[in-house]
Amino acid sequence: MLYRNVGKPVFFRIDPEKAHHLVIGGLHKTAKMPGGISLLNKLYGVNETPDLAVDLFGIHFPTPVGLAAGLDKNAEAVEGFSSIGFGFMEVGTVTPVGQPGNDQPRLFRLPPDEAFINRMGFNNKGAEAMANTLAALPARRIPIAVNIGKNKVTPNEEAHLDYEKCISALYPHADFFVVNISSPNTPDLRALQHGSELASLLSSVMHEMKVHNERSGKSKAVLVKIAPDVSDEELEYMVDTIAASGVSGIIATNTTISREGLTHTNAKETGGLSGRPLKQRSTEIISRIYRQTEGRLPIIGSGGIFNSEDAYEKIRAGASLVEIYTALIYEGPEINRRIHRGLRELLARDGFTHISEAVGANHR
Repeated sequence: MLYRNVGKPVFFRIDPEKAHHLVIGGLHKTAKMPGGISLLNKLYGVNETPDLAVDLFGIHFPTPVGLAAGLDKNAEAVEGFSSIGFGFMEVGTVTPVGQPGNDQPRLFRLPPDEAFINRMGFNNKGAEAMANTLAALPARRIPIAVNIGKNKVTPNEEAHLDYEKCISALYPHADFFVVNISSPNTPDLRALQHGSELASLLSSVMHEMKVHNERSGKSKAVLVKIAPDVSDEELEYMVDTIAASGVSGIIATNTTISREGLTHTNAKETGGLSGRPLKQRSTEIISRIYRQTEGRLPIIGSGGIFNSEDAYEKIRAGASLVEIYTALIYEGPEINRRIHRGLRELLARDGFTHISEAVGANHR
């Protein structure tokens, strides 16, 4: 209620990108203050419960709800986000060399649609800067996924080199990696999802991971984040290729270029749409992936989750974990407690004792 009545009205009167930086800066500063982390945890933290804790990819997730990539692009507020109820978080998208991204304005609210459109363009400080930031963190409270991409000036035929550089620079600091080939805001990036380019890229990524896994004596997971704007045939090919590559899982989905059903005037803006309008399509894709792989390839569901029912739909469709982003801005940091409480109630209603029993339940 505090956020809805005080925080949100203030933030929504500010330019969206300036508000974004205020959130990141505020969480960073609060976490550095004496007692700041304890305060955030007391206000918004979520206590781990046995029914919702998840073990996947050799990693323990205290809750199944994570923060999607794009909000903390440079891993500057990890301590803050780790204290407001998330079970994991993605940082990035990061590229080998820092880049400014696209021209401003590049972030737009669509309040009646409960959505955002962004054309940020992978603005970030670069892989080495992120590595230094993550290395300086004290013991982390939740798993950190590093979302990696290619620089705008890198041609697609050399894209694999950018992903390899990101892995090399950030391997010691990531609990797992996410290969982003699905942002609509880097020219030609989505072409890497299709044809032989996808198989070739993932082969390079997995080879680089194997080198670092063997060198470190560890085995870290790699997931691929896919777009919702694909045909059934394209999705089937993508999933087959991803499964054959040996990666650990899929994140479904990134933002969409669709504008179907929108009412706000900002719908005319180019870029990727996130938020409630993406809910149905992302859940449909999760369901298709689960059916095609017979549940053998873990899925993180992302897109349009605003409450526990939305999250549960994705879990029953086949997602083992879920992510939010836009809902955090519209609903505030209280959302994690509400989703956690609601998921426990939904599991009990359906006679499940652990969230893993609900994963893919719609297909049984």
